[in-house]
Amino acid sequence: MSLLIQRSADRIMTKLSLETYMKSRIPLLITLLLIGSFASAESLRCGSKIVDVGMSMNEVKKFCGKPSSTSVEEHDVRSGNRVVGTTQLHIWRYNRSSGQKTAVLEFDQEKLMSISYVSK
Repeated sequence: MSLLIQRSADRIMTKLSLETYMKSRIPLLITLLLIGSFASAESLRCGSKIVDVGMSMNEVKKFCGKPSSTSVEEHDVRSGNRVVGTTQLHIWRYNRSSGQKTAVLEFDQEKLMSISYVSK
C-alpha cells in the first residue's frame, strides 16, 4: 500500500514540477521571440553577409555594393531649444529581389543608424 502511495506521490510531484518548469519558461520564450523580431528589423542580408545598425558606410558598401539610389538631408542639431549646428543624414535605398520590400538605410556621420523596409 505504501509503495502505491509513494508512486502516486511521485507522479503528482513530477506533473507539478513539469507544470512549474513550463510556466517559468513561457515568459523567457516570449521575451526571446520579441527580441528576435526587433533584431531582424534592424538588419539586412546582402548575399551571405548581414548588415547591422552601427556599421560604417564603407562596410555596408563592401557587403551590399552600390545602393540603387542615395539622397542627403540636412538636419538641425539641437541643444534644448537652440540650434547648435547641422548634420547630414545620408539615405541609401537598395531595391531587392522581386516580392521583397526596398531596404532604406539611414546614416548619420557615416554610421548606420537605422534600417527600414518600404513597399516598392
